[in-house]
Amino acid sequence: MKTLTSLMILGAAALGAAAEPALTLYNQNFAVVRDTVPLDLKAGPNAVRYSDATAQVEPDSVILRDPAGKHALQILEQNYRNDPVSQELLLSLFEGRTIDFQNVRLKDNTQTRELIRGKVVRSGFIPGGGSGQPIIEVNGALQFALPGQPLFPDLGSDTLLKPAFNWLLQSDTPGRFDAEVGYVTGGFDWSASYNLVSPEKGDRVDLVGWITMNNQSGKTFENARIKLMAGDVNKIQPQNQPMQLGLARRAMAMDFAEKSAAVSEKAFDEFHLYSIARPTTLHDHETKQVEFVHAENLFAPTLYVYEGAADQRFYGLNYDQGYGQSDNKKIIIQREFKNAETNQLGLALPKGKLRFYRRDSDGQLQFVGENEIDHTPRNETIRVTTGNAFDLVGERKQTNFRVDTAEKWMEETFEIKLRNRKKDAPVEIRVVEPLYRWSNWSIPAASDAFVKKDTQTLEFRVMVKPDEERRVTYTVHYSW
Repeated sequence: MKTLTSLMILGAAALGAAAEPALTLYNQNFAVVRDTVPLDLKAGPNAVRYSDATAQVEPDSVILRDPAGKHALQILEQNYRNDPVSQELLLSLFEGRTIDFQNVRLKDNTQTRELIRGKVVRSGFIPGGGSGQPIIEVNGALQFALPGQPLFPDLGSDTLLKPAFNWLLQSDTPGRFDAEVGYVTGGFDWSASYNLVSPEKGDRVDLVGWITMNNQSGKTFENARIKLMAGDVNKIQPQNQPMQLGLARRAMAMDFAEKSAAVSEKAFDEFHLYSIARPTTLHDHETKQVEFVHAENLFAPTLYVYEGAADQRFYGLNYDQGYGQSDNKKIIIQREFKNAETNQLGLALPKGKLRFYRRDSDGQLQFVGENEIDHTPRNETIRVTTGNAFDLVGERKQTNFRVDTAEKWMEETFEIKLRNRKKDAPVEIRVVEPLYRWSNWSIPAASDAFVKKDTQTLEFRVMVKPDEERRVTYTVHYSW
């Protein structure tokens, strides 16, 4: 796996020397920014201030270069200031000095303004964004509050209007040119989501996918070239921030003959890189959405699954007769579709939320459930749970249990009842049964055919007609 710095260098090289800012967004609350800095340098050391970075830049990630390759640049020294001017900061710069405070008083139902002279004994400013209680001397008395709105005579001698880098740059040759600066910054995120719409009846759906980008970086990017990185990129989190376990989500694009794609995809190292086709402005504190996939007529059948003992798993030998009993009657609804070209898809789907809609008899859309998917490669099957069936009921009970610890065996029998209260629709219900008592087992008797899903799970597929009740029974024999 390449380092994040190498990814940034490769990304910048691929973008060339275009003047537009460029962003590569990750869904772990950071991004790689590439921007231009106009420089007019002399040969030797040069003092340069750069104040156009985001408010959440990682200073030690900065890379500066001449994209034309005509000037060899070296940052001899870098000083980063992130204490832009604020009332608290200015108060700290005027500690020990007397300034005016404007106070508004209500007298005879009339607001009057008065100026109060006060000496700033302690500002309360704490570097890094904190604040404490100020101390102001007014008429020889100390008070732990501001007597009014402070009126500063000037900005002070050492204030910044926004965060800035002060560089000492070494250049081998003089000249005026646009340098390229790249850095890692927090405050960005992106995600994928999908809307799937079904007709009133049937298992076909139309799918529309969206990319959602969020900028909380403190900077607006005008006409930026935006790319989205998908893959498991290792990123060390700052110690004062909680570790985000989410992975960079995969994005995709679909090309259609009748219209151009809004997003294009290509492989990049061990990841996937997705590019927004046209430059776009991403304002600070803005959430922007772009449609990135549109597919029609996907086959996405509805499945009904009854797991009467869904919470039970095999943890070791257990012959407690009451273990694993449940009164769960819910039959869950699932939707399933193949991410394949034969099903109008066949591209890597990024992790995101799936929302399902179905049209009613009046043609109106009704929301019928949602869930999330993980990153899904092409030719894999997606199955998500969207709710519980209203008109389907399941019951599960133990009807027999025997154990012989001397001979080292036990046997139990279950009866599963399935009822379909739909008026006119037969349904197939998949009965999933975990075998949780021991690893060595056999099924000496069963009322219906079943498939072995894994070493500890059986599945029966039972067709139930309208207003019919079906019973499934089976006996499992354990030995050790």
